Amino acid sequence: MFTKKPESGDSVTKMGERLGGDIKTPFTERPATYAAKSPSASASKMVPSIIGEDLAIIGNVNSKGEIQVDGEIQGDINCGSLLLGDKSQVIGSVIAEDIVVRGRVVGSIRGLRVTLQAQSHVEGDIFHQSLAIEQGAYFEGKSRRSDDPLAEIKATPAASSSRSDKPMAFDAKPHDEASALPTRAAE
Repeated sequence: MFTKKPESGDSVTKMGERLGGDIKTPFTERPATYAAKSPSASASKMVPSIIGEDLAIIGNVNSKGEIQVDGEIQGDINCGSLLLGDKSQVIGSVIAEDIVVRGRVVGSIRGLRVTLQAQSHVEGDIFHQSLAIEQGAYFEGKSRRSDDPLAEIKATPAASSSRSDKPMAFDAKPHDEASALPTRAAE
């Protein structure tokens, strides 16, 4: 059944041709972002790095290309392009040229083009050149427009390096400032 080779007069048809010719399936055509890596390919032409729903990262994430986050990151993200999925959670700052937020971010966002989609939840300041906020998005913080928000962070490396020098510690329970202060025993 599968071993018959086409005869010289038989024509070979592709799956798309049998289904009507113009139908595009995931197997016949890939989006431009999935083009093969080559030395001349730009960051936008590379395959995105995907952080799945079941993955939690504690630490900073750096990439020159595109990152898609569906899981959780407790640390800073610095990349070329960022897509935060519906179930994503980021606790830390985000720096990228293009940022699309569908999930939750607790921390500052710096990007040339920032989009907060309807289901997004952002608590922190946004430094941007262009900002779009869809109806239904939650945003608590300050929005500051800048001609080049990415250059501002490069101009002050002490601000970004001071955080990465210290080990990160996260506390799942909220705490009271008064209880956090050391107490002295009665003298």
